[in-house]
Amino acid sequence: MSVFEQAIALLSEMVAHPTVSDRSNRALAEMLAERLAGQGARVSLFPDASGDKVNLVASFGPQADGGLMLSGHLDVVPPGEGWSSDPFRLRRAEGRLYGRGTCDMKGFNAACVAMAPRFATCGAPVHLVFTHDEEVGCLGARALAEILAREGPRPAMAIIGEPTRMRVIEGHKGCHEYTTRFTGRDGHGSAPDRGINAAQAAARFALRLEALARELKAMRPEGDFDPPWATISVGRIAAGTARNVIAGQAEVEWEMRPVDAAEASHVKRQLAAYEAAERAAHPGLGIETEVFGEVAGLEPRAANAARDLLLDIVGGTPGLVPFGTEAGIWQALGMDAVLCGPGDIAQAHRPDEYLEEHQLAVCLDMLDGLATHL
Repeated sequence: MSVFEQAIALLSEMVAHPTVSDRSNRALAEMLAERLAGQGARVSLFPDASGDKVNLVASFGPQADGGLMLSGHLDVVPPGEGWSSDPFRLRRAEGRLYGRGTCDMKGFNAACVAMAPRFATCGAPVHLVFTHDEEVGCLGARALAEILAREGPRPAMAIIGEPTRMRVIEGHKGCHEYTTRFTGRDGHGSAPDRGINAAQAAARFALRLEALARELKAMRPEGDFDPPWATISVGRIAAGTARNVIAGQAEVEWEMRPVDAAEASHVKRQLAAYEAAERAAHPGLGIETEVFGEVAGLEPRAANAARDLLLDIVGGTPGLVPFGTEAGIWQALGMDAVLCGPGDIAQAHRPDEYLEEHQLAVCLDMLDGLATHL
């Protein structure tokens, strides 16, 4: 069986594991660990506190600093409605591979594992790193980064195989996710002055976020990202129990995607001042913000060995994307990092998600080129 067909067969097995972020990924991680160990890798599994979520690190070559990390995540988003076939059963049709996670990003992971025998003979350190819970705040990568900082390995370069249509991407925005909760005092709607309306507090907060979004747009009207400025988006507001009851509880789920750390710091300072003013104006109002994830962006840098190496292999010019990944976490550990993976981000998180077979083939060629260079 060709390496291409091996990758498709493995992708079919991976898709059959429904590793939605609210479920365990352990069975899939253990299956990949067994396969990689059989191909000569030194394999380590790093479970979270529950034991249900696992990071996998499989290393080939000498036990030394340097070399290359190939990075992917094992979790997928929920399938949702509107599929033409079972989302957790690979369907091959008209040059496409349909299934949840084929594009984002089990296709890249399958290609890396299929190429493992090649990495085992290239003579340089190569590490396959597959994480849990990227889709809900890069929880696995953040935990693994702490271990790598203490214990190694310490690769020189990282390639994150998020879907870029195999274009080399050298930068992306950060992704910060929050839930802000408001605690008031409920009561009868006929006497609003006797309560503290958490729903109204949440509405005022959402309007403040909208104003801050306009400020961020004015701060950076031009740039290479699309859009150029940092963004703020409110995803969900929940409050109250009935129209004639003063809402005692409310919450706003929101996100920020800063271009740099200064913009995130500006928003935090402005919100701290706003919340202090709200508490002063409405004694008894509680405001608390839970941080679900503050994932750094990937900073474009003049010197980037991973970018230069990939451009030699796949060609083209480096670009930027607005979506977040684990790349900034690896960059913060000192690695030169880029994105380059099969598939189109437009297919991710949608019904009938698919990966084009041609994209998988190009990815395998790229990995073969890396092995030859190393």
